[in-house]
Amino acid sequence: MPSPGPPPCMRAVFDTNVVLSALVLDRRLRWLRQGWASGAFVPIVCRETVSELLRVLAYAKFRLDAADRDALLADYLPFGGIVTLPNQPPELPLACRDRDDAVFLHLAIVSQVDALVSGDADLRVLALGAQS
Repeated sequence: MPSPGPPPCMRAVFDTNVVLSALVLDRRLRWLRQGWASGAFVPIVCRETVSELLRVLAYAKFRLDAADRDALLADYLPFGGIVTLPNQPPELPLACRDRDDAVFLHLAIVSQVDALVSGDADLRVLALGAQS
């Protein structure tokens, strides 16, 4: 009997704060970098989420020059699965308080990921509301 092969890897949408923490800020989240680099999970991205990440990495407070930003992106983007959001995004099951967070919800719905990982209070409120 043939072996079943490796289990399918988890696909997840990570909000910008989580990616930023894993790449720049929080040594405790370095395991995320190892996870996507090893193929344990695939971060799902779209044009809109990558644009936001590029914008945030350019904030002066991080003191990253272009080469630093490119190096950080090279530690993330090659491991991502790219999804194109439709012109008319799907309706969200619950209202999102922060319009900037809606893109992560749309991406999670469209790409049918296993998880949406966020430290954002607005997204956590939605997750709690969906469970009740």
